[in-house]
Amino acid sequence: MKITVDNNPAYIYTGAREFVPEQPSVVFIHGNGLDHSVWLLQSRYFAHHQRNALAVDMPGHGRSGGSALENITDMADWIIDVLDAIGVDKAAIVGHSMGSLVSLEAAARRPDRVSRLALVATAVPMPVSDPLLDAARDNEHSAFDMINLWGHSPYGQMGGNQAPGMWMSGSAIRLLERSGPGVLFAGLNACNEYKHGMESAARVRCPTLMILGRLDMMTPTRIARKLEQTIPDARCEVLDNCGHLVMAEKPNQVLDLLIDFLD
Repeated sequence: MKITVDNNPAYIYTGAREFVPEQPSVVFIHGNGLDHSVWLLQSRYFAHHQRNALAVDMPGHGRSGGSALENITDMADWIIDVLDAIGVDKAAIVGHSMGSLVSLEAAARRPDRVSRLALVATAVPMPVSDPLLDAARDNEHSAFDMINLWGHSPYGQMGGNQAPGMWMSGSAIRLLERSGPGVLFAGLNACNEYKHGMESAARVRCPTLMILGRLDMMTPTRIARKLEQTIPDARCEVLDNCGHLVMAEKPNQVLDLLIDFLD
């Protein structure tokens, strides 16, 4: 699906299904430097099971135009603008990493528009190291390498993808390399500068599911657990032998948890 948001083209993957106004909708938001393809398994399942699956490409990412947005609040407002452009009154929102912060902020700012919230590989705050920020600012390939290394658990680095023939770290680095100059830095800096996440978490009013990787080095579970205590109606699931790129390392488990939560 191609729509126009803020005078720029926006691409939304729908699982090869037409939008049906009568069906409930679920929005999938990718992490920084990635695109809708990280949600292919999950979005296709819901698209083929009586839901509108809307896996967005954020501005400057994937097939969407415009420049990468520079703060989480603007990204959250953009998601609401997407709902307006499609004609969705209320939707469940699922976000990964940077996308989890966008989802959290959207649910806090517009509780009337968000029915359920799933935060995957999340933490508040979500600080970014200076070496990674500097490398991203200078558009150095080492920024991609650091994310790829830190984003996978040791099990993910060795292989073992649940989808036969898929190379997790190779796929991740190629996806990151497709992002344009400045895109990675804009997202990393937005995460680093997002300071009011706990205040937003306290304003969330919908049921919330957190899906974490026990070996996540980028959003450690010890930090993420604080969100569970702050969001009024939240529960947390921690996946063993799993790092930050949860949907790549444990795609079936993530899907099963979302099915149970959203249905």
